[in-house]
Amino acid sequence: MGNKNRSPFYDNALLLMGITLCLWVITIIDQNTPDWNLTINYGIKAKIATGILGIFTAPFIHINYPHLIGNTLPFMVLGGMVLFSGRRKFIFTSILSALICGIGIWIFAREGTIHTGASTLIFSYLGFIIIQAWITRSLFCNISNCFRSLIWNTPTNTINKSGRDLMAWTPIWTYWRFSVRLSDTLITFSEKT
Repeated sequence: MGNKNRSPFYDNALLLMGITLCLWVITIIDQNTPDWNLTINYGIKAKIATGILGIFTAPFIHINYPHLIGNTLPFMVLGGMVLFSGRRKFIFTSILSALICGIGIWIFAREGTIHTGASTLIFSYLGFIIIQAWITRSLFCNISNCFRSLIWNTPTNTINKSGRDLMAWTPIWTYWRFSVRLSDTLITFSEKT
């Protein structure tokens, strides 16, 4: 893919920027074309047969601009870290996580809810990085985990005009952040076996 004289970093950066650009273009079209309403039509509709299509489309659709903005930086940082492992691993991880998470959401989410966003990819990238750091125990992985921990532990909840929290899983988020910090500590300071 591309010029053989170019570095793989350049091609990987183009891939990541291209996916991010697609996310933004889709959201801009969705927000400025009220008749389309991609969120309702192409999100994962839990326990409804027509919602199965959302398993494949939901990671590209965001409810609004704050939702997309909240996902952009973690997607680029964590996606870039997964891309350091190679383009094939990135693509495989992305497709597999979208399928597994999408099916899980469709089966276990509350009936009548619609789910969208790249959060499933982001959390899957996070899991990939943690597992890779645990298995390889390389200095690069440990440093990247510390860097990710600094970026990842920033608040991203969005409050709508009525004061309701749009991220209904805030207690889970708090627990997850604690788990990430703990795993970073264990991974960084564990000895090679």
